[in-house]
Amino acid sequence: MKLNFCLSIGLAFFAFQTKAQQKMPATFVYVKEFIPTITLEMRYFGSHNFTGKPIRGYEKPVAILTKRAALALQQVEQHLNNQGLALKIFDAYRPQRAVDHFKAWSLATQDTIAKREFYPELDKKNLFKLGFIATKSGHSRGSTVDLTLISLKDHKEIDMGGPFDFFGAVSHHNYTKLTAKQKENRRILREAMAKFGFKAYDKEWWHYTLKDEPYRKTYFDFIVK
Repeated sequence: MKLNFCLSIGLAFFAFQTKAQQKMPATFVYVKEFIPTITLEMRYFGSHNFTGKPIRGYEKPVAILTKRAALALQQVEQHLNNQGLALKIFDAYRPQRAVDHFKAWSLATQDTIAKREFYPELDKKNLFKLGFIATKSGHSRGSTVDLTLISLKDHKEIDMGGPFDFFGAVSHHNYTKLTAKQKENRRILREAMAKFGFKAYDKEWWHYTLKDEPYRKTYFDFIVK
């Protein structure tokens, strides 16, 4: 009887702890609250992404980051505004369940709805091996963001030489077959992000992580809502 009681208490505590872990920590913020002028196009909330479907864990098209990352990004935005440019975010904090969704999708080899647009030359089963998808993502730690540049004049995206989330060499920072203008645009973004503490990911021109991120080993799974 005592053992059953202790087991019940233990299970109840585990359930409470798990539920608590699903809440957004106080150290995370909505990016729009810190950068009201920033543009959002949250691709995983909708179907315009490499899976062709909305991703698990995104219930609203909002961008969430750790407060530290949001404050650094605020400085980037202000710096770029002085040059007639601004930021557009495609993804920020990403729940672990969304990363798990990507993994399940990669194993469903017959599901190639978005292949023509996002990975025309690759077999989806190789996306993990090539470093485009991982079982753990820096996004789930809350200080990684996917973004691009837009013009303040017309709010159109600046030409980066390749689209967001394209799985191929054109997305690499060291890709050489770009026009001088495309190279310059990537340089502007990379230098602006680096100036305020973000490091680039070599295989994706849009992907940046705060160097001084507060959660280096914690992967969160609260829902984006």
